[in-house]
Amino acid sequence: MCVCNDCHDETGRYAWRMMTLPKHTKLVLALLAFLPVFFVIAAFGTKLGIWSWQFGLLTLTFTGGMIVLGVTALAALVSLILAARAKPRTNAPIAAAILGLAVPGAALVMFMSAGGKAGENPISDIATDTGNPPVFSAQVMAERTKSGANPVNDYQTPLGQIEPYKERVSDELKVKSLAQIITAKPDRPAPLPLGGAGKAEGIVAVKAAMTAMGLTDIRTDEAAGTVEGVAETFWFGFKDDIVARVGETQIDFRSVSRVGVSDIGANTARINDLRNRTETLLGTASR
Repeated sequence: MCVCNDCHDETGRYAWRMMTLPKHTKLVLALLAFLPVFFVIAAFGTKLGIWSWQFGLLTLTFTGGMIVLGVTALAALVSLILAARAKPRTNAPIAAAILGLAVPGAALVMFMSAGGKAGENPISDIATDTGNPPVFSAQVMAERTKSGANPVNDYQTPLGQIEPYKERVSDELKVKSLAQIITAKPDRPAPLPLGGAGKAEGIVAVKAAMTAMGLTDIRTDEAAGTVEGVAETFWFGFKDDIVARVGETQIDFRSVSRVGVSDIGANTARINDLRNRTETLLGTASR
């Protein structure tokens, strides 16, 4: 508990400094405060179903976000020039202006990184077996249709003949199939050998791994040897469907996004995570 007036004095001095900041500095600080609010609204508006994912991600986040970031950077640049020319020169306006340039710069790097990942991962359907990929149950397929999800496509068909790829990929990719693209991936996920474990143990391990990953709507079909689950992203609420097929000697995995063209590597990363967790559980069970 404060027993003197020092704390109150410091609070008062801080408030006074904020009141005496130049208008251009206050504008930069206001824009910096608005940026996270803007992106959170864009993401959670999509997650809550207030608007479509296309509007939330493409229109608001990418297009609108670049505009807001550009305005912030421009305001910060002008503010920096004015603060540098001011007499007497003070540190607070210059620091605020530099921050106003750094934050949009960092965001731009993130956007560029996402664009690079999209180029490296042009599809949103990944499986460990490209010749005979695991299939989803009729219930999952019905849920995908009901939600307006992308169709689940044949792995041998060229992308130029598949929705939604045919209008949104390069001519080079249009002649390639999902199987060809996955096979060429340097980080292509691999099937998991069962080793000494049995099929029933594999199903139990996959289900436990999916549960630990936070997947929902987990279903098992012991007769078919499959385990299915749904992954949902925190920010936008994008859903991906995952299926594992447990055979006599190995487990194959497949992860398919419901919307979008590129998954930015999310499905590959998810399969690798699920594979590693399942392998650990099988190894623990066999000891």
